[in-house]
Amino acid sequence: MSDTFDVIVVGAGAIGENAAGRAVQGGLSVAMVEAQLIGGECSYWACMPSKALIRTPQAVHDARALPGVTASFDPAAVLARRNQFTHDWDDASQQEWAEGAGITVVRGTARLTGPKEVQLDDGRRLTATQAVVLATGSVPAEPPIDGLADTEHWGSREATSAQAVPESLVVLGSGVVGCELAQAYARLGSAVTMLVRGDRVLPKVEPAASDLVRAGLAADGVDLRFGVNLTRVHRDDDGLLLHLDDGSELRAEQLLVATGRRPATDDVGVETVGLTPGETLHVDDSGQVQGVDGDWLYACGDVTGRAPLTHQGKYDARVVGDVIAARAKGTVDAAPWSRYAATADHAAVPQVVFTDPEVAYVGRTAQETERAGIAHDVVEIDIAVGGSSLYADGYTGKAVMVVDRERQVLLGVTFAGPGVAEMLHAATIAIVGEVPLHRLWHAVPSYPTVSEVWLRLLEAYGL
Repeated sequence: MSDTFDVIVVGAGAIGENAAGRAVQGGLSVAMVEAQLIGGECSYWACMPSKALIRTPQAVHDARALPGVTASFDPAAVLARRNQFTHDWDDASQQEWAEGAGITVVRGTARLTGPKEVQLDDGRRLTATQAVVLATGSVPAEPPIDGLADTEHWGSREATSAQAVPESLVVLGSGVVGCELAQAYARLGSAVTMLVRGDRVLPKVEPAASDLVRAGLAADGVDLRFGVNLTRVHRDDDGLLLHLDDGSELRAEQLLVATGRRPATDDVGVETVGLTPGETLHVDDSGQVQGVDGDWLYACGDVTGRAPLTHQGKYDARVVGDVIAARAKGTVDAAPWSRYAATADHAAVPQVVFTDPEVAYVGRTAQETERAGIAHDVVEIDIAVGGSSLYADGYTGKAVMVVDRERQVLLGVTFAGPGVAEMLHAATIAIVGEVPLHRLWHAVPSYPTVSEVWLRLLEAYGL
């Protein structure tokens, strides 16, 4: 194996794969280094296995919302189906894809040792003629709770790869991971308690959406404890004992800590090029790492802190791969909205929370718009159209639209309700394209679909 390549990509998750693939398509030779499984977090411990845990209980719940339907599921079959999606944590098919795409796969842990050079844990050195891309993702950020580090517990990896459903589960954290997995395990049969530090679940979404998710969790039997903190935890002969700051105690078979993630830059050698281990790698819109001499170091995905979502990281990675290939042939004009600039990271990031009800949102929330000092209008309505009444008896949902008052374009859209995830891309296109509302009015939604809520939103705005 040659030790010199045009590009070295450190990290072979979905983001690294995309950066490597685009660079190869641009005519460059690429080595992609991975210490664990090719395909990374999303394929084996995050997006795919978590949604596999969620999907069957959700389908059964949807069926039960229709009159005359009786449905049930076997939790063991749900776990088995999840295992299929992860290929039982075997990445042979992912390696086959990478090699078929012309990427050289290198197994091992890589650290930067200087400009355009990395060293593997077995002593091998790889040199890049053009660029090094850091796509090492993120790791759980656990709070400094007394006894936590010494007590066996779940992070998101353990929760999504578990081979049995615990009788009882305490979830610490009320963000996306906490809410999705709390509801999933409640539906799989666990007695679930969620500890919420503040007064809202999903505090970053529109309040109307947060309220609906809170009600959905409660309806599934999740015991929501607001305004409490875990202060101490340990195991004894009866299992886990958790001490809360209100003086109460909880017993549980398992604890899931879902309190966020931080960039995985602790041990990749960034200090050799003047950066600080453990910190975010700040990049420009072309993906080039700032604060490093030359134009050879790039990063994409969670390590950049820009938009820690698989789909957005893959978007950034495609930009990085294209930029490196183009710069190898000459200069690049990374103008906004060109293929060489990740412009969407700033104001058009879509996300779905796969709870029941789902929350699908893109762009700015009303609160974020207010903080940005942009003159705006907010429309908030119930999702109550022909399509929603057909979808389920008693369908309950909300739609929120944030409008730039001066430019008359959308800044943000949120949908909350059953099955709204598939409606999100229309909103993303409208925001990325900056479609004027008077033109969006002519995008007629089909009847009877839930998308008719678009018409109601624009009517409520006065069109």
